[in-house]
Amino acid sequence: MIPDWIDLPGGRFWMGGGPRDNENPRHEVRVSPFRLARTQVTREEYQAFLDATGRPAPPFWGEPAFSHPRMPAVGPSWEDAMAFCAWTGERSGIAIRLPTEAEWEHAARAGRDVLYPWGDDPPESLPDYERRWLGGPEPVDAYPSLHPLGFLGIGENVHEWCSDWYDPRYYEVSPVDDPRGPGSGVRRASRGGSWRHQIKVSRCAARSAIPPGMRYSDYGFRLAADGARP
Repeated sequence: MIPDWIDLPGGRFWMGGGPRDNENPRHEVRVSPFRLARTQVTREEYQAFLDATGRPAPPFWGEPAFSHPRMPAVGPSWEDAMAFCAWTGERSGIAIRLPTEAEWEHAARAGRDVLYPWGDDPPESLPDYERRWLGGPEPVDAYPSLHPLGFLGIGENVHEWCSDWYDPRYYEVSPVDDPRGPGSGVRRASRGGSWRHQIKVSRCAARSAIPPGMRYSDYGFRLAADGARP
C-alpha cells in the first residue's frame, strides 16, 4: 500500500489558542516539510496488515457498524498504529510514522487562521450534518473534501493518534522548531473529531489523549512521513 500523500511545505503558524486550558498559550511553531495521507487508514488497508502479520484484530472489528471496507480502521491502539506504520514503511521503502500534534494542526489550518479545517462556519454547516455519524463512522470518501488542500475527514469521523506523548501544559514549554511533545507520559496525544460525540467534528486547535494501549471504536489514525516526494 502506498498512501495517497499530500505534500506540505512546512513553515510557521500560530498553534493553539482555543477556549480550553490545554490549548494555551497560543504560540508560534515552525514545522519542516512533511507528507500527510489524504485519508485516515481504512479498514481494508488495516485488514491487509492483519492478514500479513497475524496481529489480532481490534475490538469492534466484527460489528456491522464498522465493516465497510472504506471506513476508517477503528480500534487500533497507539502501539497497533505504530506497528502498521512500520509494516507499511517496509513495504513502501518509506519511513512512515504518525504525525506530530504540530504537523496535524499545521495541515488542518493550511496557512489560515480558522476555527475548523473547512473554515469558520459552524459544524451544522457541513453537508447533511444532521444525518451523518448516527451509528458509526462513514467511509473516508463519502463526501467531497472541503479542505483547501484536499484532505478528507480531517477533524471528523474518528480521533487520530499522533506520535506525541501528551501533557496539558506542554505549550508552556514547547520549542518553536518541530515540537514533538514531552519526552515521556502516560497518554498519547490525538486530534480530530469523533462520530460518537455530541458535536461530531473538532476545531483545528482541539486536543485529546488516551493511554497508548487503549482501543476505542472512535479512534483511528492517519499516516505521515518526512520531507516531500522527489
